[in-house]
Parts: sequence; structure tokens; C-alpha cells
Amino acid sequence: MAGYEILFKESVYRELKNIPKTDLKKILSKIEGLADDPRPTGSQKLTGLELYRIRQGQYRIVYSIQDNELLVHVVKVGHRKDVYR
Repeated sequence: MAGYEILFKESVYRELKNIPKTDLKKILSKIEGLADDPRPTGSQKLTGLELYRIRQGQYRIVYSIQDNELLVHVVKVGHRKDVYR
């Protein structure tokens, strides 16, 4: 299976700066895994939106998948209470 390309919304870079380094490493590892499997076990499609969410500890990663172009676009990373549910 061909890998997906990972793209980040510009605001995600600012969000990542505020996350402690130990958590940041785990989050980035989880995001890298989306290149091989954009719908891993535990991912959820958000109701009414073309977005998906995965958890990493107390953080959530929200992203869209474009299967026809093999793209995963990360649109938000944040603490669970600050992200779409």
C-alpha cells in the first residue's frame, strides 16, 4: 500500500509549540503513523464533518483524509477539552 503524505494546517505549528516535549514526541509519532494507516484502530469520524480524530494521551489530533490524492491533512492538535469531540 502506498503511503499517504502528511500536511499540516499553518495553525497546527503554533499549537504544537505549546505542548510539552514528552507529549510532543508521542503526538508526532502518532501523526507519522497516519501515513501508513489513516484510519487506525481508535480513530473516530466526527459527526457531520469530513474529519477524523485520534487520541494521544490527553491530546486529540483532528485531520481529514483525501484518499484519491493520498493526503492526510492535520487541521488541529490540542488538549482534549479544546478540540472537537
